[in-house]
Amino acid sequence: MLFWRVKPLDLILATAEKKALHRSLDAWQLTLLGVGAIIGTGIFVLTAEAAQKAGPGMMLSFVIAGFVCAVAALCYSELASMVPVSGSAYTYSYAVLGEGVAWLVGWALILEYAVAASAVAVGWSGYFVGLMQHSLGLTIPATLANGPYAGGTVNLPAVFICLIVTALLVIGTRESATFNAILVTVKVVALTAFAALALPAVNGENFHPFTPLGGSGVVAASASIFFAYVGFDAVSTAAEETKNPQRNVPIGLIGSLGICTLFYLLVSAGAIGAVGAQPVLDPAGRGLPPGSVALAEQCRSLAALGQEPLVCSREALAQVLRQIGWTKIGNLIGLAAFLALPSVILMMLFGQTRIFFVMARDGLLPEALSRIHPRFKTPHVVTLVTGFAVTLAAAFFPVGKLADISNSGTLFAFLVVALAVMILRVKDKHRARPFKTPAVWIVAPLAVAGCLGLFLFLPPHAKLVFPVWGTIGLICYFLYGYRKSHMALGIPTPSGGEDIISEVRPLTELGENDLGPGTRD
Repeated sequence: MLFWRVKPLDLILATAEKKALHRSLDAWQLTLLGVGAIIGTGIFVLTAEAAQKAGPGMMLSFVIAGFVCAVAALCYSELASMVPVSGSAYTYSYAVLGEGVAWLVGWALILEYAVAASAVAVGWSGYFVGLMQHSLGLTIPATLANGPYAGGTVNLPAVFICLIVTALLVIGTRESATFNAILVTVKVVALTAFAALALPAVNGENFHPFTPLGGSGVVAASASIFFAYVGFDAVSTAAEETKNPQRNVPIGLIGSLGICTLFYLLVSAGAIGAVGAQPVLDPAGRGLPPGSVALAEQCRSLAALGQEPLVCSREALAQVLRQIGWTKIGNLIGLAAFLALPSVILMMLFGQTRIFFVMARDGLLPEALSRIHPRFKTPHVVTLVTGFAVTLAAAFFPVGKLADISNSGTLFAFLVVALAVMILRVKDKHRARPFKTPAVWIVAPLAVAGCLGLFLFLPPHAKLVFPVWGTIGLICYFLYGYRKSHMALGIPTPSGGEDIISEVRPLTELGENDLGPGTRD
């Protein structure tokens, strides 16, 4: 069945070698790229979302989500060392599970990158509004700073930042791994400062009750807070631009994940212990859904009484420091998020074009979508289309709902990667594996089970969006990609895709009017 046609690993490697990107990233740069990609909206914004679902038990939520990501990262490391080319999970699944599954993975990665960009924009909006109010005394009306689901009309700051980033990506912007390192430093310094100031103010009573909504609340928070970790797979998308990828990609994947897990535990402990993190309940004693109109109304009522629980904050970390007397430092934390998060949006949109490039290189997408602007040398068509969709989502949806939708696509991609590792161990057992997943028959099944488990605990809307999105993707595939695929037409190497890829320069060689990476959520 042509739906299951496989693009052999040797052909994938040959295709990439014929028109490969320049290898210039080392292990340290990859680790910084991963840390920059991971640290962002998840810890700066979704701390409040996790607290509303799990209370102080969100510390366990970080551990659970981190564990699932860790076993998935070990699977990613084996495949990335074997197939050090762009495309990430899409490329791996094409080589193992076939074109149809690969298309679904690539389609799911749109949820990870494009929807995640919308979530980051909404998260940035919260810090922007807080910074304007506490630093300049300017109050942006709630109806213009929130979408309908959060009790407003439209999130204008989120629309603004999406349009700015989209314009920059069309025109071209000067970004490099060095600039990424600076942004990573800003975020790491901000989180270190937060932990150093919040941990001494910890009050043990704030940890009780530890799981006010039970174990199901902890796992549900894990499913949402998963968004705080998943940026590590951005490291694998840079495999084609990495020196000695067989060694450096696994270091970047696992190293960045370990560093961020440590930060997350310290920061969450500081936030909970300093000001408390109990959820807001309805009259029946049940937790109100994050991102709901009911929660927004309850938070407004509490604010009118001079109370603002952590779960109601759109700039959680900055608020914690203000409440314990570090107002100026809290404003600086808000400033750090304000400065760093736009580059996360840029990275998401940039990563989306990388996936589209590889899919166009395989003939699964029209070459018109990857057309290069004659003056700016950027993929302006796909950037404008993606930017418009991201702006629309950011204007009307709250950060939590967007993060949950993004997680549904990411969990599917991670599950496929874990399956691919096990299948290759059987089908191609003699192929060289510079990095081998340890205890693969334990680690990979744990990754599959973890991804399935977290998916089941996502909110209903997120679980519903994914099959609907996947169905739309299959319709698009059978209308176009199924017939136009280079594998179907017997084209062993790309035609138009080569010219596209040759126009996109590596991450560390970008100059004026070039496109580059930033950092993630």
